[in-house]
Amino acid sequence: MMKPASVLHKLGQSLWLDNITRELLNTGTLQRFIDELSVTGLTSNPTIFDHAIRHSSTYDDDISRKTSSGETADDVFFALALTDLIRAAELFQPVFARTDGVDGWVSLEVSPLLAHDTNATLAAARALHQRAGKPNLFIKIPGTAEGLPAIEAAIFAGVPINVTLLFSREQYLAAADAYLRGVERRIDAGLNPAVASVASLFVSRWDVAVSGKVPSELTNRLGIAVSQRTYKAYQELLTSARFQRAANAGARAQRLLWASTGTKDPTASDILYVEALAAPFTINTMPEGTLRAFGDHGEVSETLAPDGGACEDVLANFTKAGIDIDALAARLQDEGAASFVKSWNDLLACIESKSDTIRKAS
Repeated sequence: MMKPASVLHKLGQSLWLDNITRELLNTGTLQRFIDELSVTGLTSNPTIFDHAIRHSSTYDDDISRKTSSGETADDVFFALALTDLIRAAELFQPVFARTDGVDGWVSLEVSPLLAHDTNATLAAARALHQRAGKPNLFIKIPGTAEGLPAIEAAIFAGVPINVTLLFSREQYLAAADAYLRGVERRIDAGLNPAVASVASLFVSRWDVAVSGKVPSELTNRLGIAVSQRTYKAYQELLTSARFQRAANAGARAQRLLWASTGTKDPTASDILYVEALAAPFTINTMPEGTLRAFGDHGEVSETLAPDGGACEDVLANFTKAGIDIDALAARLQDEGAASFVKSWNDLLACIESKSDTIRKAS
């Protein structure tokens, strides 16, 4: 009998891990996930690294060495993150080679403090990608209104981008447009347009936001309905004349990625969003607990309908229940951006605190 993760993989969906720690690398756990759970990539963010560094002593020697040489907390973080992500990228290199660069990626986020500065975001994206020296490293840029020009500029500059913090069809389409503009500029300039990108739609936060505010029959259905609506737009974009013209010149499709797929409701299935969002030519990046749960008891009975299925009926019911979906999408993106800034500041404070503690102890 085929393992649940293998079933998803055979259906054409990539399973990525939404986590990285030095322990995952040092203990061989990440390699086991690759071997046994069909994991073909991973994502990271400031919250993940804050948790990894705060709850582990494995980073302490590096923090001590780097801060004693006068490096800022910013510099220390990116050195620590790149050390881990370069190791992960090497583990995924065989997948990257086998799929000709479609799969096998890891992701690193630019500082969220740069969110309102296109030029600074672009400069950071280029510098981080160059510093890593790995072709299978995505740089994450938020798909906010301020982030879109940086996404276009980064793609034009040939930097692979994971567009993060997307919550709706409209936000996804704006990110896809920015990606395509960068690709089209490369085509016009006579450059190779095959610059990889993924667009990350956050799912579970929708259901958290409306929890207790809608009739019980709508519980935990909003994130999936928004995803179905976005998947339909993704399918339409892939068959559009605009994308096909770019593809004819050598462009790659920007793949749709499901993010925030850990179940937040303790009364719901722990693999709710994995089973509901099975779809070819997409990615599901999931927390470690969700990945293990799916490997243990996951089942996939059907894939997403390319036309979005009954999502518009479901979304209409949310509107009737008083949920303004467009306004909520904007709020979720704003809150997500603010949350990343908080995590970033917490992360730098954690590094500074550890540095002080180590210095006093020595």
